[in-house]
Amino acid sequence: MKTSYTYTVLRYVHDITTGEFLNIGVFLYASEAKFANGLFRTTYARISSAFPGVNGDAFRALMRFIQARCETYSEQLKAELPLSEAPKSALDIAVSILPRDDSSLQWSEIGSGIAEDPSQVLESIFRRFVTRYDDRSVAQGRSDDDVWKKFKKTLEERNLTRVLRPKKITVQDDEVEFEHAWQNGIWHCLEPVSLDLTAADSIREKAHRWLGQLTSVKESSERFKVYMLVGEPRREGLEKAFEKAVSILRKTPVQNEIVLERDAEEFSERFAKEVVS
Repeated sequence: MKTSYTYTVLRYVHDITTGEFLNIGVFLYASEAKFANGLFRTTYARISSAFPGVNGDAFRALMRFIQARCETYSEQLKAELPLSEAPKSALDIAVSILPRDDSSLQWSEIGSGIAEDPSQVLESIFRRFVTRYDDRSVAQGRSDDDVWKKFKKTLEERNLTRVLRPKKITVQDDEVEFEHAWQNGIWHCLEPVSLDLTAADSIREKAHRWLGQLTSVKESSERFKVYMLVGEPRREGLEKAFEKAVSILRKTPVQNEIVLERDAEEFSERFAKEVVS
């Protein structure tokens, strides 16, 4: 069933006089679907590149605060808690979360549309307006596929890839698909995650993205465990960012295990014993 929605884009306006800005977030509201939430940039590399001198720590803290306020509002709406006044558009809600003033953060005028899944539309609009022009070549070192190749080799040596197949973990309003999974009482889902990126911001952002994805399916009726097959950064100076990212991944509220590349052999040996049993 399709539902109408409105949205507003959050802009970082570096200079009010010249009007120069970058889009840093999106808030979307679909009243009939009781959906209201936002997505916001958690890194500041592109902003600091365009406008040197931006306080990165303060920017990230503010984005986390706004995101938390949006999620609180979203939960209140789903739970049908009494609201002070029924909002007419996404902008009404957005300005209650972050009021309009003369600061560098400004909401755009509203856009609108019709869709079946407001959450997917939110992600699509976020990619279109916020991350579309991010320089992926700068942020990416090795890909997830590159990390998988090392684990795949040790699994193939023990003829274990034959038991792996794709598995989709679903809940009512979301799903996560794993390309490599095996069932033995519960689903064992292997997910290669390359943290071999070239920027600390990108490493943390990827970990947060996986935390969010797995949190969204924690209420699945199927029992499953996720093995995060993690590729470490090869670039010097990113050790702390990597440690923080691993810590973020461990907060995932589903049964999980972090497996580093250097432990690929040991992991395959354990996995072989599970398959035999």
